[in-house]
Amino acid sequence: MGDVAKIFKAYDVRGVVPEELDEGIAEAVGAAFVRVTGAARVVTAHDMRPSSQPLAAAFARGATAQGADVIEAGLGSTDLLYYASGSLNLPGVMFTASHNPAQYNGMKMCRAGARPIGRDTGLADIRRLVEEGVPAHGGPRGTVTRRDLLAGYAEHMHRLVDLSGIRPLKVAVDAGNGMAGHTVPAVFGRGRDGASAPPIEVVPLYFELDGTFPNHEANPIDPENLRDLQAAVRESGADIGLAFDGDADRCFVVDERGEIVSPSAITALVAVRELARHPGAPIVHNLITSRAVPEIIAEHGGTPIRTRVGHSFIKQTMAESGAVFGGEHSAHYYFRDFWYADSGMLAALHVLAALGEQEEPLSKLLREYDRYAASGEINSEVADQAAATARVRAAFAGRPGVTIDELDGLTVSADEWWFNLRPSNTEPLLRLNAEATDGKTMAAVRDEVLAIVREK
Repeated sequence: MGDVAKIFKAYDVRGVVPEELDEGIAEAVGAAFVRVTGAARVVTAHDMRPSSQPLAAAFARGATAQGADVIEAGLGSTDLLYYASGSLNLPGVMFTASHNPAQYNGMKMCRAGARPIGRDTGLADIRRLVEEGVPAHGGPRGTVTRRDLLAGYAEHMHRLVDLSGIRPLKVAVDAGNGMAGHTVPAVFGRGRDGASAPPIEVVPLYFELDGTFPNHEANPIDPENLRDLQAAVRESGADIGLAFDGDADRCFVVDERGEIVSPSAITALVAVRELARHPGAPIVHNLITSRAVPEIIAEHGGTPIRTRVGHSFIKQTMAESGAVFGGEHSAHYYFRDFWYADSGMLAALHVLAALGEQEEPLSKLLREYDRYAASGEINSEVADQAAATARVRAAFAGRPGVTIDELDGLTVSADEWWFNLRPSNTEPLLRLNAEATDGKTMAAVRDEVLAIVREK
């Protein structure tokens, strides 16, 4: 068995196959997962990577050896796994490496009701058992059954967002050869409660499931991976473009001009829709979303709640506050009505509903949600993250009108601008996000911080 510590991350298991993650480890994780969760039944799903189905089968061998029954949903997106865990009220495991390159794979785990499992909520215990060896189970083996949950998943999506009354839309979709190629036809091709499908004409890009990613990385946070979608929107005259990552839990949006839409604008749009259904409700946003997000939430009668970056913080804060929705700058969108889990598909349906319920183009619809100039995330490789951060803090501390907080990294704010500088958890990088009332001010702040970080 390889270095187990290397592949157990803060929120999941992830590594290169088979050098770091192989079927032996997956089988051991299956046994440990049952021990830690106490589950009598477990549900699994997997993405299209060549190694995913064998890893899922190995996990099932380990789980059934501990006496648990395994329901295999087969091919699915991560949010389909969350649907399975929530609707069946079972612990679940998704086999995917999300947007990572083809040689990687991994496991995203949750307890019943899609409650996340991370380092402090069971993952460290699972790792310890894998390293020490899982004790044998004295009773009978469990069973493995297959259950197709795709139609139920699609139906549930339409119960949460009804598209039956929208105007006809042409929608370009880049699945990146990932799981959206499996889930988008199922969701867009059916209506609520067996009704006729919504009036959506899909312009498909890379719907063929291929875990080698022959066209581009399934990582739409990199603008380079959106170029084909932007071109397809312009050439086809589509009303909107949607790009999903490999496991389809994130969705990025392109408007009818082929321009990339900020995930902060999508967060604000969905927040307004949810506040129309739940007046005065709390909405969670991480500290890197645009300043426009809390402004718009408050303007529509909601209560904005600022939190650290990361799904565990978002989900915990949502559960504690009763928030109906949460959004991150990375295009993860979380819904109370979806067991507090994130779903790229559900966010996409909200945007399509908002667009299709009125006649304006998407760029005009989103104009009020896009108020500031943002840098996007800029990475700098530094030998000493703490020292570089301290230099930036010293440079800005004490300036008139400047405030500093360290909820997550270093956030420095003034009336007309703000920036956040955060260390990567896995690489020797500092990540900078800056925003200002205009592009010139943003560029000046961005360049000053980068010069200090990079000691230019």
